[in-house]
Amino acid sequence: MTKVQKTSNLYPHPFSKAYWRDAAAELRDTRMLVFTALMIALRVAMKPLSIPIGPSLYINTAFLANALGAMVYGPVVAGLAACITDFLGYLIAPQGGFYFPPYMLTEVAGSMIFALFLYRAKLTPVRVLLSRFCICFGVNVLLQAPIHMWYNAVFMGGKHVILTIPGILKNLFMFPIESVVLTLFLSVMQPITYRMKLTYDKENALHFSKREIVTLAVLFVFGAGCVTGYLSYHYAHNSLSASYTAQQRVEENKRADEIVDTHESAGQNETTMAVVESAYKKFLGEDITYTVASYAMAEGLDESTQADLWKLSKSKAAKEETLTRLGTAVYVVNQDSGELISYEYTPEG
Repeated sequence: MTKVQKTSNLYPHPFSKAYWRDAAAELRDTRMLVFTALMIALRVAMKPLSIPIGPSLYINTAFLANALGAMVYGPVVAGLAACITDFLGYLIAPQGGFYFPPYMLTEVAGSMIFALFLYRAKLTPVRVLLSRFCICFGVNVLLQAPIHMWYNAVFMGGKHVILTIPGILKNLFMFPIESVVLTLFLSVMQPITYRMKLTYDKENALHFSKREIVTLAVLFVFGAGCVTGYLSYHYAHNSLSASYTAQQRVEENKRADEIVDTHESAGQNETTMAVVESAYKKFLGEDITYTVASYAMAEGLDESTQADLWKLSKSKAAKEETLTRLGTAVYVVNQDSGELISYEYTPEG
């Protein structure tokens, strides 16, 4: 195993030649390179793994391995490891259909920010919080947004509008919770890395003052409040029907038609179908409010054509010439019991 002459110094900041000499020396340390390979494998494995806390809202666990590795091997190795991680991650689990190299910049920037704050430093909760904030805002918002638009312009022909505001809000809302999780994770891992002679802080423990404990608690509560507010807004303004699969849409449309036929006499004389136009559920609520369009099918349609009609969504059904709109039903169903709580029907015209 290669032995490299390195100091065991801690640095108050990365703006010194000695800091970067030690960081570059990690490239010649076989033991450190083996640890880097393990962290790369761990990050690639953890990338698809996340902790869901709501629709489009989750904690990606890979950032924990990223922070741990950057704390140990520093910014020079971290930048190279990020490039390898990004490329391997795409080969193993490609997303979007095309590999877009500029996305690698976000991996490199995130890894290096962790390293600049945590490598050869006296680890404190403030350092950990600042490192995560710089990534959430500087990388995930300021850097990633223009790269998204660049990707959109190259591969999507500019046809798909990328809304950055929801992404910005999600990153800012998740920052307090992710910061608390990261701080607690590193407080456990730092003594282990010190005993393995991978880090050099002799106190080998992340100490918390009373003020810092209170700050972390307030951050967590604030983050939980932000997430709750975001989820409440999401449920109130995003229809469940927008995420239906083709099979779910058929099932929901047929279930809606049964409810409408039960209450309206129109279904006794005409071949009808229903299309779920929206389905809203309050956050942590059990009731779903459906808005359903009732249609009469044209006479003489074969079974195959009728089967295709059941797959229609709101916009496509409105343009379908073989359908005549009869009215609109609004009803509330308990998600757990399936009980119909209220029903109201408005005939067309």
